Amino acid sequence: MSEILQYIPGKSPLHSLNPVTKLLLVILIVALCVLSSHITFLCFLIAVLVIGAFFSGLINELKNQVHFLLLLSFFLVLLTSLTVQEGEVLFTILPSHNPSEAGYGITMGGLMFGVLLSLRFVVMITAFQLFVVTTKPSDLVTGLLAFRLPVDYILMLLIALRFIPSLQLEAKRIHEAQLCRGYNPGTGISGKIMSMKPIMIPLVANSLAKTQVLGLTLDMRGYRARKKLPFHRLVFSIGDAISAILLIVILLTFALLHFIFI
Repeated sequence: MSEILQYIPGKSPLHSLNPVTKLLLVILIVALCVLSSHITFLCFLIAVLVIGAFFSGLINELKNQVHFLLLLSFFLVLLTSLTVQEGEVLFTILPSHNPSEAGYGITMGGLMFGVLLSLRFVVMITAFQLFVVTTKPSDLVTGLLAFRLPVDYILMLLIALRFIPSLQLEAKRIHEAQLCRGYNPGTGISGKIMSMKPIMIPLVANSLAKTQVLGLTLDMRGYRARKKLPFHRLVFSIGDAISAILLIVILLTFALLHFIFI
């Protein structure tokens, strides 16, 4: 994906859904993946998201995030494997002086907990990404207003989401400008770290300047007058009815795995 969390115009099934329906789907999926401790159910949620992205023509957007998700999963599994000492010891790192103790190492409990956390993060990141890239900012405002959220919080969320792709593009331009000037810190991990310094300083400075301009723009448009935002009429379609059926299927699957087939 060229820009992170940037709205992509389209006429796919996900684009045509009502923003309230998409919000309910995201909230339900995130809540259930946090509550669930079944790897099977988390894989089911990932499959649902991938199928939705495939039929909406957004599968390439998910493919571009595979490297990031794999890296995140690797560090989560590594961290939990080294810190959670539960279950059978698969690999001993520091042997114990007491023969009756297994010692310190990688355990099955820590490994499975790392896999569980990784799947949870994959579900949450994928669901939120699909929601943002298929929802126009105006529709997002309408959906959040339907939940009676304060206007200040809605404004902060929209500004934060809009700043992410803007910062990404600006960082890319700064990096290209540094390369044109012949800046080459080297290769490898040390080179990557050194190349971030001439990018972060102007990026932070430009971001602070943008916040001042944004504040002045809000004042000029009369935001402090506290005028009520226009509330667009919500229109539900057949896709929203299908999404409601999908919600019921997800809830039934969660109930079957957690309360019946325990």
